[in-house]
Amino acid sequence: MSDSAVTDANLASAKPAAKPVRPFFSSGPCAKPPGWDASKLASESLGRSHRSKIGKTRLQYAIDLMREMLALPDTHRIGIVPGSDTGAFEMAMWTMLGARGVTTLAWESFGEGWVTDAVKQLKLEPKIHRADYGQLPDLDQVDWSDDVLFTWNGTTSGVRVPDGEWIPADRAGLSFADATSAVFAYDLPWDKIDVATFSWQKVLGGEGGHGVLILGPRAVQRLEEYTPAWPLPKVFRLMAKGKLAEGVFKGETINTPSMLAVEDAIFALEWAKGLGGLHGLIARSDANAAALDRIVAERDWLGHLALDGGIRSKTSVCLTVEGADEAFIKKFAASLEKEGAAYDVAGYRDAPPGLRIWCGATVDTADIEALGPWLDWAYAEAKA
Repeated sequence: MSDSAVTDANLASAKPAAKPVRPFFSSGPCAKPPGWDASKLASESLGRSHRSKIGKTRLQYAIDLMREMLALPDTHRIGIVPGSDTGAFEMAMWTMLGARGVTTLAWESFGEGWVTDAVKQLKLEPKIHRADYGQLPDLDQVDWSDDVLFTWNGTTSGVRVPDGEWIPADRAGLSFADATSAVFAYDLPWDKIDVATFSWQKVLGGEGGHGVLILGPRAVQRLEEYTPAWPLPKVFRLMAKGKLAEGVFKGETINTPSMLAVEDAIFALEWAKGLGGLHGLIARSDANAAALDRIVAERDWLGHLALDGGIRSKTSVCLTVEGADEAFIKKFAASLEKEGAAYDVAGYRDAPPGLRIWCGATVDTADIEALGPWLDWAYAEAKA
């Protein structure tokens, strides 16, 4: 630890002179892109039908921008669907599972949610691999003759899979990746992902309510060759007259989308394009995570929930606070919010008591750096 390390909370009793310019550190919905303003959103599609020429054009444009920013191959389809990431992932589960065995991986709350859906709603009997918050299950034990469900980056635990090397190229089952805190922050191996889901509200800082479903060719084949035993709600139906409803992947949404949310997402995607695309977004996330790592390293009362840096999230970074319980963290976060120094930094309700700092691309590194002294101050306030 450096000589300047903060070891005594009493040293931090004075309020820091400078605050983060944009103190938005929520892990969803996340900070808007720098320079965002509602008046900058294109408005021609607002008040128009999503089935009008302009509505379809803007929806298709959003899909085209997502493909470009993700460097997604033409083999994969992109659809805008209802219900945020949750709706997109459940759509995939309801329409494709049941054709073969299922394996679920859970190391945080959303992975546990998919376990619950598979067991209690779909009445499947999946193999379940679990790990505590801050850890990963043994990925070498996964049976890829099954369909496999996992979160690429656990938003509530700050733990991610290290890469795609654990997913075999010759897998028999499909890989289902809940990638909502991973897309636009990692260079994902799309040849290893058959189904991916996310929402605009994470790395793009978009609005909630809409999900994105990405299907690889093996997932499309499953849809065309397999009919699940259970009834499907209308908002989950991806097949029409025995064929894939291709319109869903060309901007013809299953239900009525918010064109305001679509225009907001387009703004973020155009901003990302101006950064140089995917690698510009990754660079910003990496810089933010590195800045927060430095803050943690300089404080003996602060730590990472994910001790292994190789599986530590670069977006939803979860921190431990020495001696903290739920009431302490509530007081800690409330002090920061009252001062306008940081909003929404308390850990997820199901996670161990701690902090969660979003480090995705829409956050500025200077604001992460400015947060450090305020964490010292809030820690001293909570201890007092």
